Amino acid sequence: MPAHLTPRRCLLILGGVSLLLLLAMLLSLAIGSSSLPLGEVLHSGEAGQAVRDVIFNLRLPRTLAAVAVGGLLALAGCLQQVLLRNPLADPYVLGTSGGASVGALLALLLGAGLLLVNLAAALGALATIVIVFLLAGQDHSATQSRLLLTGVALAAFCGALSSLLLSMAPDGLLRGMVFWLLGDLSAAPWQWPLLALLGLLLMALWLAPVLNVMGMGLQSAHSLGLNVHTLRWGVYLLSAAACALAVTSAGMIGFVGLIVPHALRLLLGQDLRLLLPAAVLGGALVLLLADVLARTLLAPQQLPVGVVMGLIGVPVFLWQLSRRAAA
Repeated sequence: MPAHLTPRRCLLILGGVSLLLLLAMLLSLAIGSSSLPLGEVLHSGEAGQAVRDVIFNLRLPRTLAAVAVGGLLALAGCLQQVLLRNPLADPYVLGTSGGASVGALLALLLGAGLLLVNLAAALGALATIVIVFLLAGQDHSATQSRLLLTGVALAAFCGALSSLLLSMAPDGLLRGMVFWLLGDLSAAPWQWPLLALLGLLLMALWLAPVLNVMGMGLQSAHSLGLNVHTLRWGVYLLSAAACALAVTSAGMIGFVGLIVPHALRLLLGQDLRLLLPAAVLGGALVLLLADVLARTLLAPQQLPVGVVMGLIGVPVFLWQLSRRAAA
């Protein structure tokens, strides 16, 4: 961790992010595309029942879905940045989300159900990881720069495939596919993404000590007896699973996995035992605030949260780059 940060101060930062997330969840329940008298929640009668229906059946599931998807994206981005030792690493930059979107769009085009769409997205994300490793590791080096450049090229290819699938879609499916591709939380599930987030985070925390060693350099990791190749495969599979779950839940939402882990690393340092849970909380906070804006900017019309996240993410990322260059 940075020299000026003590363990106690790091825990205070982690607690502060948790408190901000809790306040953002309350804000998400209180604010929406239509104004509600929240005092009616405790009242009996039709008015109170209508307010409770909106909060508990519409806003609360969407809030929990934003928490789960934001946490999954930030977790995937944090793992990929650690493995590549590059702050530009991200599920969208490396093509993981592109592969998931191709699989999901193909399943939607074929009229598959929700389970098959989720399976197709997971297979697309995993296939992208395998292709990146095979292409980048042909010389048995799989260096960070080769992996990053290969992922960028494959992301562009997946984008072209997604455009092709959209061009082939009938009018009845096209609007839904495009809106899903832009990122939308209005019908996103929250139960299984939230459970999956907790499971993947626990697995990542279990690997955190050896990942901290690998972050010191490949030679140091090899000298301590770590099987770096197997470890990298395992962590990429974790990040691919997190990305696939996020994409199937809410579509394409960018920049969460890019800016959140990078910003928190500047605050908390490189220790993944602290950085991983902080990134999950920070990703949930950022996406939840973006979703509140998506519901209120043009109320009662709701914007795709992926569009709002892009409008926020680009200036924030450029600001981060300018601060890093000035430092």
